[in-house]
Amino acid sequence: MPRTPSTMVELLTTAPEFNLPDPDGRMHGLQDAAAAPAVLVAFICNHCPFVTHIADQLSELARDWKRDGLAIYAIMSNDVETHPADHPSEMAKEMETRSYTFPYLYDEDQSVAKAFGAACTPDFFLFDADRRLVYRGQFCDSRPGGEEPVTGADLDTAVEAVLEGRPVPDDQRPSLGCNIKWKPENEPSA
Repeated sequence: MPRTPSTMVELLTTAPEFNLPDPDGRMHGLQDAAAAPAVLVAFICNHCPFVTHIADQLSELARDWKRDGLAIYAIMSNDVETHPADHPSEMAKEMETRSYTFPYLYDEDQSVAKAFGAACTPDFFLFDADRRLVYRGQFCDSRPGGEEPVTGADLDTAVEAVLEGRPVPDDQRPSLGCNIKWKPENEPSA
């Protein structure tokens, strides 16, 4: 299966603002997390084997992280005309199936994915209290069909560090996954 790496956006980049609907039409954005000590933005979708491989562990870790004060947003930016399995009605089912405790948002015009520099699913962006990027990259070393167990170790280590006020490790590896399914008018130039 093809693998697209994350772009590894420059650290300390400011978090782009967003205001997106969940499958029920409720709007969510960074302004909702003003008091949070850190924010995680995850670009995911329903159909990608790289996402489905880690989704249950992400859901489990997210419950712990939320208790510790982390604000979490998952964003789905794929073109639902070409990938109907990612439609908001299917996102609602995915939220229930995976027991997601965080908003799962629909980026219909793909502007938020572009603003973040997201390239693949999953793609993770962790911001500190000043909303500066402190981690971007993989969930852990596990990949579909591989031998490594799904632990979330890379992202968990970064989350724990930022929540405890420690520096996030410099050794950050790109996420690998399916490319974001861009609408023709949004295709990144080569």
